[in-house]
Amino acid sequence: MAERFEGKSSHLSAVPATASSYATDITHRYPTFRDEPFKSVYNWLEGRRYDDGAEGLWRINDGLYNLEDFARNHPGGTEWIRLTKGTDITEAFETHHLSRRAEQMLPKFFVRKAKQPRNVRLTFHEHGFYRTLKRRISKQLGHVDPTPKEHSRRILDALIGAVLVTAYLAIRHESFTIGLVCAICVNATIIAAHNFLHQRDNWRMYVFNIAFLSYREWRVSHVMSHHLYPNSVLDMEISSFEPFLCYLPWADLKNSFQRYGSWFYGPFIYGSIFLSEYLKRLMDSFSQGKNRFHLDDLVPFFMPAFMYATNPDRIALILQMWLFVVLMASFFFGLIGLSAGHHHPKALHSGDLFPNDIDFGLYQMATIVERRGVEGSLWKVLTTFGDHYLHHLFPTLDHAILPQLNGVFLATCDEFDVGKRFSSWFSQYIAQNLQLARVHAKQYQPQKSQKKSKSKTDRVNSDTSRVRKSLLSAHCKRTTNGMLDRNLQRVQR
Repeated sequence: MAERFEGKSSHLSAVPATASSYATDITHRYPTFRDEPFKSVYNWLEGRRYDDGAEGLWRINDGLYNLEDFARNHPGGTEWIRLTKGTDITEAFETHHLSRRAEQMLPKFFVRKAKQPRNVRLTFHEHGFYRTLKRRISKQLGHVDPTPKEHSRRILDALIGAVLVTAYLAIRHESFTIGLVCAICVNATIIAAHNFLHQRDNWRMYVFNIAFLSYREWRVSHVMSHHLYPNSVLDMEISSFEPFLCYLPWADLKNSFQRYGSWFYGPFIYGSIFLSEYLKRLMDSFSQGKNRFHLDDLVPFFMPAFMYATNPDRIALILQMWLFVVLMASFFFGLIGLSAGHHHPKALHSGDLFPNDIDFGLYQMATIVERRGVEGSLWKVLTTFGDHYLHHLFPTLDHAILPQLNGVFLATCDEFDVGKRFSSWFSQYIAQNLQLARVHAKQYQPQKSQKKSKSKTDRVNSDTSRVRKSLLSAHCKRTTNGMLDRNLQRVQR
């Protein structure tokens, strides 16, 4: 099995001799178990244990640590530590701990140096983009007003109330139109709850489970996989949709039907996301002989139970309406989520050429195209995966305080001459399908800082203006002299 993976990795990572300092994958080794027909967060974690060289411990950079006893005292919750045992948690450690306190505690748990180099190519140089930004953000957090966090909580609580009210009204009036409104509210509730599953354990993270998703599994597939390694071979939010939706620009991964058929069958895949996640857990439990369910997996049944409690004589309609709401909420979730900022031809994907030792933060910036039109509204940001750049760089921070950090972020971007990419809602949906069709690699080209670009443009305009004034002055002088000469000739005649 290892030989097959290594062969594929070397094939996909092959780069021209003239680009020896470039790579096409963020890992040296193609991920074990990535191409298994049945993909789950558990075989993703198991594959990391094969590839990361953590030797059954927790790896951070080139050191191995034993965090077993610390797990129950971990401020973020035991689960984060328990799930990652035997893997390289460098990226998670860097993004989830903004102050130096956790780093200063590490020596107490040090066991030994790792025997093999890190599998992931992303770097965290002290004066690189990410660590520089992190130091400044950490300092700025001391001046941040925390009260907007309460607005995030109120928005989610209001959405929960909207789900219950519309669910009741849909059954009461036997209206699938109201049921559609309920589905929209369910989708918005799940996306808003995503803000809380990134944070330390709290009751609002359980709301994410309202329509068959699992906050616990999403902490692996979304937080540990997608957030840390977006658009790469380690991103489960790419591999999980293969072979139906193939986002990586690999010609040998997709045929013409897969490249262009998504325009037609993509919406059906969106509608199946929620139920398929639950069915996968069910199948995994039977095939592996291990229980993949927990008490919080009963949360999806709260909505139909509420429908039944308020309308006990309409059980058949309740089942139909519940299924309709789940399918439609799943459709909206896929429609918004899969085009939320990554799957765009302008965004970097595994298979494209990028520097071999690229900074973690610069890699994140290169994989995102922000959705225009949601900034400035916490409601829109929470329900559409908004503020994508800052959220990816610092995922544990509540969305409500990100605007207060935007100045520091943009100033650091200007310093490193890197900027944001933007795209409209509609163009992002179109771009997602164009990315599915893309099979040609591109070379990493960071978006230049808007401020520096503007400054350069201003300088060019200023120089142009001076040239124009000079030419105009010369022209006027010549014209004036010509007129004087002609007048003098007339006088002499």
